[in-house]
Amino acid sequence: MNRRRFVSSASLAAIASPLLQPCAGRAQASPTSHPEVIHREQIEWTWADRSNPLDPKLPNILLIGDSITRAYFPEVAKQFADKANVYLFATSCASGDPRLPLQLHEFFLGQPTFQVIHFNNGMHGWAYDDNTYAAGLPGMIDLLRKQDPAARLIWATTTPTRRDDPKDHPVARIAARNAAAIALMKQQAIPIDDQFALMQAHGDLHLDDVHFNDAGAQLQGDQAARMIQDVLSGTVSALR
Repeated sequence: MNRRRFVSSASLAAIASPLLQPCAGRAQASPTSHPEVIHREQIEWTWADRSNPLDPKLPNILLIGDSITRAYFPEVAKQFADKANVYLFATSCASGDPRLPLQLHEFFLGQPTFQVIHFNNGMHGWAYDDNTYAAGLPGMIDLLRKQDPAARLIWATTTPTRRDDPKDHPVARIAARNAAAIALMKQQAIPIDDQFALMQAHGDLHLDDVHFNDAGAQLQGDQAARMIQDVLSGTVSALR
């Protein structure tokens, strides 16, 4: 499958709709620290994938992100073939959106234990102000740690855009979100995969204003895989 092919808006709505509904008996997932207002985007979606075939004898790695992560997931899975099972959960929900914890809880149901969780959030939800975005990140970290207490976490910074768009991908706000996230990750002793710095040096690999072409996705996946391998081997500490 071409990693750059996205499903139609109708298909995305069909995929997303079950995960965007509150789940009965899941009161613990209610985001008490987030605003009640929900800012919806025109197209909303979730996407899950995993290595095929899976080997129960191997460790499990989870990538969490958006369409950028979804694009480099195949390269990470390729590099960990016969070494680890690689899973993906991608969403258009942003930190600060009350639906994101519900989506994550839904995804984790029935999943295996993950040894490493490589996660990013930051390219969506521009209707939420940057304070709301930053306020949602600690809850996301807490949720991941509660789901897999032994998992080692890695944060990936949000990538640069080809041009500034004040409505859909404002350059200044990407920088502000990255700064807030990096400060928190350092406080939490979570290693950082600086995908922003990587792709800032490869602006020629943009496919459009936000996404990267296959060469860019391969470059991103290679850096993510090396970071994950370093954490698995203990070269980079992810202890908290």
